[in-house]
Amino acid sequence: MKYTRVPGIKKPVSRLLQGSIMLSKDDRDGNFRLLDACFENGFNAYDSAHSYGAGFTDSELGAWIQSRGIRDEVVILAKGAHPENGIADRVRPDYIRSDLDESLDYLQTDYVELYLLHRDSREYPVGEIVDVLHEAKEAGKIGAYGGSNWLGDRVKAANDYAAANGKTPFTVSSPQFSVAEMVKPAWEGCTSVSGEGGEADRAYYDENEISLFTWSSLAGGFMTGKFTRDNLDTFTAYMDTNPIAAYAYESNFQRLDRVKELAAEKGLTPSQISVAYVLSSNLRYHAIVANWEVEQVPYNAAAASIQLSAEEIAWLELKTEEKPA
Repeated sequence: MKYTRVPGIKKPVSRLLQGSIMLSKDDRDGNFRLLDACFENGFNAYDSAHSYGAGFTDSELGAWIQSRGIRDEVVILAKGAHPENGIADRVRPDYIRSDLDESLDYLQTDYVELYLLHRDSREYPVGEIVDVLHEAKEAGKIGAYGGSNWLGDRVKAANDYAAANGKTPFTVSSPQFSVAEMVKPAWEGCTSVSGEGGEADRAYYDENEISLFTWSSLAGGFMTGKFTRDNLDTFTAYMDTNPIAAYAYESNFQRLDRVKELAAEKGLTPSQISVAYVLSSNLRYHAIVANWEVEQVPYNAAAASIQLSAEEIAWLELKTEEKPA
């Protein structure tokens, strides 16, 4: 595993984070075995959210951390202000405060290393949002903060306000990023920095040394190769039709073809190449991955050590025709 340093977080942060959406309400032993395997393979950072299972994943992750006595060794990425209970827009100071406090209670801790707003509200004054996050940081509840599914212009506006008013800036952002381009939003309010459409945001983040904690590095499973040009109409489950709608387009199938070719040449899996693409794109990029089974963990962990060249990245992005030697 490889690690980075993020301003505001005292611990090193693993470049791969384990998600929590797969944790089961009916199998705590299985949940803990999965999280144990991640920790043993170098994952020291874990992603959760107030909206996942109405706080269940926060609670389960917190219970595991407490049972293992490893709070000082792990990094918690928590998220709040997602639409809930029929309220579409909760990016407001009161909701941010209450979601954070509830997550801390569920997680059985008095602080989280990293806190992200799960959505943005582009018409709401960004200064009030920065103020409430800065308030929480000053109270010792947050180490670093940022936005999940925020576009670069809003992050810039937040940081311009922070600089002008003596507040802590956003030091992280969490968009979707993968070899495959998100042609249609996977969910309402989601943003991506993949493909040509995301180049301007990536350039802003890179120039301003903002760390990315990217989600859906495998494009909802599209980059595993489970979907082909000929089998799309055989899928009916939402977890399949959702990524099909977002990613199953000819340009992405061409990218997938190249990922498969490069993986075969290197003796790796398409998933490993896809995760390596994210981490190789910039040293400050992290990938939130979803290990569903213990057996998957070592393979995903190994992807953190795979370095793709700039030429290989350009080829996977369809920017060049000739495959790098």
